[in-house]
Parts: sequence; C-alpha cells; structure tokens
Amino acid sequence: MFYWILLALAIVAEITGTLSMKWASVSGGHAGFILMLAMIALSYIFLSFAVKKIALGVAYALWEGIGIVLITLFSVVLFDEVLTPLKIAGLTTLVAGIVLIKSGTRKAGVSIKGGRNATV
Repeated sequence: MFYWILLALAIVAEITGTLSMKWASVSGGHAGFILMLAMIALSYIFLSFAVKKIALGVAYALWEGIGIVLITLFSVVLFDEVLTPLKIAGLTTLVAGIVLIKSGTRKAGVSIKGGRNATV
C-alpha cells in the first residue's frame, strides 16, 4: 500500500508541476517555473521509489495516463482550453489502455498454471 501512495504522490506532483508550467507561461512570473522544476523533480523521485514494488509498466502507465487525463481536465477548467470530441476519444482510449495494462499484469511468483515457483 505504501508504494501505491508514493505513486499517487508522484502523480499529484507531476500534475502540479505541469500546471505550474502553463501558469508560469501565462503569468510571466518566475515562481511558476521554480514550482514546476521542484514538483517534476519530486514526481520522478516518488516514481522511482514506487517502482521498487510496482511493475514499471503499470506504474509508468498510471503515472503518465492519469496525469494526462487530469492535466487535460484541469487545463479546460483553469485555462479555458477546448476539449474537442477528438481529445475526448483520445482520453477514453488512454484510460482503456491503462486498464488493459493493469489487468494484464500478474503478480511475481505466480505462473500461468497457478504454481508458486515461476517468476513473471
């Protein structure tokens, strides 16, 4: 459970850092860029700890996928960006891909036949 919390923190940090990048470019201040650098660095640090127990493909798919979905939604709300039907289709496809990656990942030490000796 601890590693999933680290992954969630990595996602929150990534979202904050990316939104700070947009905020800095719109407002013209340097605080947004400093916040962006700090949050994206923190995001990678949390992600690196999370992948100690979470499969890399799953962790990265969730980190990037949930980040993209939430960043897109926040940018529509905060920065008045347009959410087109094509973007909605892309986000839907992305979520479906994340679900497939997560559901296709087996736990280590369990073979297809249910034995405990095989590694995956």
